[in-house]
Parts: sequence; C-alpha cells; structure tokens
Amino acid sequence: MPADDRPQLYLVTPPDFSIGGFPDKLAAVLDAAPIACLRLRMASTDEQTVAQAADALREIAHARDVPLVIDTHLHLVERLGLDGVHLTDGAKSVRKTRKDLGADAIVGAFCATSRHDGLAAGEAGADYVSFGPVGQTVLGSGETAEDDLFAWWSEMIELPVVAEGRLDADAIRRLTPITDFFAIGDEIWRQDDPTQALKALLAAME
Repeated sequence: MPADDRPQLYLVTPPDFSIGGFPDKLAAVLDAAPIACLRLRMASTDEQTVAQAADALREIAHARDVPLVIDTHLHLVERLGLDGVHLTDGAKSVRKTRKDLGADAIVGAFCATSRHDGLAAGEAGADYVSFGPVGQTVLGSGETAEDDLFAWWSEMIELPVVAEGRLDADAIRRLTPITDFFAIGDEIWRQDDPTQALKALLAAME
C-alpha cells in the first residue's frame, strides 16, 4: 500500500507514568515516526497530577506540531492549553462537549463495538470515532470490534475511524486497508524499547 494511503498513527500514553522518565521516551517515539495525534490517558483522578503530566507532554508534542488531547476531562482542555478531548461514553457527551469547546477543538468519541453509537457521535459533531478492542480480551464485556465494522464504516462513512485496543501485527495487517488511524499505546509502552516496538507494528502496514 502506498505510504500516503496508510492509516495514520494516534499515540496514547500509558495510564500511569513517571514525569521524570516518560517524556524522554515519548520524545523518542514522536521522532521515530509521523504521529497525527497524542492522547493523554491517565488513571489518576488527582487534578494536580493530571495537570503536571499535561504540562510536560504538551511542550514535547507541540514542539513537533502534534496535537494533544485528553481522555474525558473536557474541563481541563482550555485551562491546560490542550487541543481537545477524547470521550469514552460513546455519543452521550459529544453534542454538549462540542458546544462547550467550540468548533476548533478536537472532539473524539470511543464507541466500543457500536455502529449506532458511532453514527450518533458523528451526527453530534465528533471529529472522529474509535472502535475497539480489535483483539481478544477478557476485560469489559469481552466483545471485540470486528473487521466488518471497519470495512462497512470505511466504505459508507466519511468521518475518520480509529482502531484501538489489543493491536498486534496481524490485526494491523488486516485493518490497514479499512481504517484511518491506529491508536497505539500499551502495545509499545510495555516493551523495553517502545520505539522499536512501534517500528515493528509499522512494518505490518507494508
């Protein structure tokens, strides 16, 4: 597949990381491959912890012209100088979030395995929808977003679609022709060398 036709990369942070060490790892990954967007996803609900992480990562991302969005916490977007928010409740909050943040902010919606939620999110003003997980898991409901969902979406709907969750080389090979973005996070951060892990996944798009 020609490089211009390949899905773009959407990088997701680990849910817990050290501000002392992670920024250097992140910078190395951002310099290793073109990244379309970075999502700050943190397990912590401590506002100061999230703000400190956002401050550290924003500088690194914006220096490379990579937009930084945050999971869920839409009220921190303007305060922390972020580019948007990734909502995790399907279409429920999209319309209000779009109204609150305005037309220029990035608003994405994770819709799990629901085509209906994806369509509703798009109608409500989402810039993209994501489906997943695409690989088998015992977490959550255990359901996976099937290849058919991405194939239908890519053929019928113009709104960009993101594949995420339990990605491996096989899933990337299968989904490369039928998705716009791959959201890659734990798949590389759990490895000793995240940069090499990312390059291995990129090779599966060839």
